[in-house]
Amino acid sequence: MTTSNTTFVSISGYTNDDEPHAVQVSKYPDGITLITLNRPHRRNAIDGPTGHKLTLALRAFEDDDTQKVCVLYGSGGCFCAGFDLHELSKFPGQDKAPSGEDRTYKGPRVGKEQRVQGKNGMGPIGPSRMIVKKPIIAAVAGYAVAGGLELSLVADLRVAEEDAVFGVFCRRFGVPLVDGGTVRLPAVIGLGRALDLILTGRPVCAKEALEMGLANRVVPKGKALEEALNLAAQLVKFPQACMNADRASAYYSTYGARSFEDALSFEFDNGVKVIDVESVKGAARFSAGAGRHGSFKL
Repeated sequence: MTTSNTTFVSISGYTNDDEPHAVQVSKYPDGITLITLNRPHRRNAIDGPTGHKLTLALRAFEDDDTQKVCVLYGSGGCFCAGFDLHELSKFPGQDKAPSGEDRTYKGPRVGKEQRVQGKNGMGPIGPSRMIVKKPIIAAVAGYAVAGGLELSLVADLRVAEEDAVFGVFCRRFGVPLVDGGTVRLPAVIGLGRALDLILTGRPVCAKEALEMGLANRVVPKGKALEEALNLAAQLVKFPQACMNADRASAYYSTYGARSFEDALSFEFDNGVKVIDVESVKGAARFSAGAGRHGSFKL
């Protein structure tokens, strides 16, 4: 797999970017986008500007029709240690640099304006209020804790290295889950298991995470990114409209449906849209012999 281009995300109108390389985006020619958190000196903890950049990167992925699957990754052997508590310790009243420059930017702050839901909503770690319309895979090395756990839950799938650790570590410091943790975690692993993690703040190893459904794959140390990219390469080969229609229906039934009947109606109405686009062609391929005898090759 060769990289077509690699860029670093910048914030338009932000005049003093202390960490211009905090979020890196690589686009591969087969339609895979790799978004890398690059703050190893903070174990990839997310401050305000980084959260803003991460949101911009995911929006750009969502809006780029050439890109099909996104992989989230953290450099330096750590996925993400959560929101940067060094920044949080300075709240409130720290919106001006020593030079007097106004460093306030709209979005990754805790307040009423961050309650906005949908595509344009940002939480403290950035994209936590988004449900992106295309698949995301988190490649988890080291720690995915506090807001880092919440960030991993933005992904559809989590590939964890065998020594990875998940947990609500912010429990110890009185920092609440405001980036979707109390919403997504019960949906992914069930209320009982979620409350165990949320109330105790205990560390969860990769093996246990796999057993409870928090991790979808466990791989040797140093292999999370490779496996996540391989998994993404599998997904980009499928008919995309059908896969994303089924994905959207699963999210709607989990988070948006008013009733069982409403979920079924959405599933049908959303699904039939792809029949003429992909299903008829797929059925013709099957009729001609593709996929026989359990073959999964396209």
